[in-house]
Amino acid sequence: MDIKQLWLNAQDLWGTLDQHPLLHSSLALAVLLVIALILGRVARYLILHASRMLGRQPALHWINDFRHNKVFQRLAQITPSLVIQFGLHLVPDLSKTAMVFLGNVALAFTILFLLLAIAALLNALLDIYARTEHARTRSIKGYVQLTKMVLYVFGAIIIVATLIDRSPLLLLSGLGAMSAVILLVYKDTLLSFVASVQLTSNDMLRVGDWIEMPQVGADGDVVDITLHTVKVQRFDKTIVSIPTWRLMSESFKNHWLEPHNSY
Repeated sequence: MDIKQLWLNAQDLWGTLDQHPLLHSSLALAVLLVIALILGRVARYLILHASRMLGRQPALHWINDFRHNKVFQRLAQITPSLVIQFGLHLVPDLSKTAMVFLGNVALAFTILFLLLAIAALLNALLDIYARTEHARTRSIKGYVQLTKMVLYVFGAIIIVATLIDRSPLLLLSGLGAMSAVILLVYKDTLLSFVASVQLTSNDMLRVGDWIEMPQVGADGDVVDITLHTVKVQRFDKTIVSIPTWRLMSESFKNHWLEPHNSY
């Protein structure tokens, strides 16, 4: 059987599918999904290979931070959903309802991976900042964590609104009615954020400071400052995690400037 005969048989088979619209559209969707996955793998390979090549250059060493935090990998994961979004109109016998639903699902995945890419980008920028001189005295991890939290909340709202085919403003108006519940749930986060801003802006606490806070059993060096906790390594090498807001509501002694510098 030659190639021409195979082509004619394939045309006959495809023609018979016109008599079965559901089967026709299902097979077309399966083909579109396979193509999207293949293009996604190709895009991932090309992007990661290019990032490795560029990361070898000394002037572009920061690309390695992007690669280690999977920024490029997250961006490549957007490819399949984009292919499906733009390829749905090529699927024959697909109802308008199904096209809208599948398009919304694909768009939701696009938004999801875009959010993950932005979060990975923030992590990469945090790693780059950690190697600077300012990072020794000014920690921005808390701000990055808060930014990611806000990003995830608004991203979740947009994704849900996309899936139910409604405006995000409609969901945001509903959140306004639940403001009391939201404040109760995120009370510690808000308190920690305010405390983190005050500690940083007033230069009350830095990574490397020796602090004492007997009420929580903390007596040692500050090794990490995040949005929710401050980690103190005691002299026996154990770690004490202190809620950030407690450093503003309770007193502690900081030996950074002088032997008896307390707040």
